[in-house]
Amino acid sequence: MTEPATLESLISKQIVTAMKAHDPERLGTLRLIKTALMNKAIEKRGAQKQLDATLTQAESEQVLATMIKQRRDSIEQFTNGNRPDLATKEAAEIVVIEEFLPKALDEAGLAKLVAEALTEVEAALGHKPTAKEMGPVMKAVQAKLQASGARAEGKAVSELVKKNLVG
Repeated sequence: MTEPATLESLISKQIVTAMKAHDPERLGTLRLIKTALMNKAIEKRGAQKQLDATLTQAESEQVLATMIKQRRDSIEQFTNGNRPDLATKEAAEIVVIEEFLPKALDEAGLAKLVAEALTEVEAALGHKPTAKEMGPVMKAVQAKLQASGARAEGKAVSELVKKNLVG
């Protein structure tokens, strides 16, 4: 959606707006996003022994996708633990986080990408991919997702690929 440096500045501006609007839920989520991005940059800087390590757009999106995945797991746990109030709070955080990510592919778009990847892998292998050859198909789908600039949840991709494999 935006460049990483602009993503951080956009989030900072959104924090100010949320403060002025007296929106504590949104403010808290925006602060969590900013902290997660800063932590990833610090981690990257430490790994590369650099003073300035800015995140790429893909790295920033990965951080946000991880945050969404964590919240979906929490919603499941809270729902099982009969805590709908906390599940609702996590769902609201997901909505705010998703504002900063590219639009997720719908089921039809994802099915089309998987079909294209299966065709490519089938041509390379010389036969229809089997369940044991799921790895190359997943790599092809991920490459297509990255090239298109779209995103999809890994679990949904995996289930769709499994459904389309032979055996």
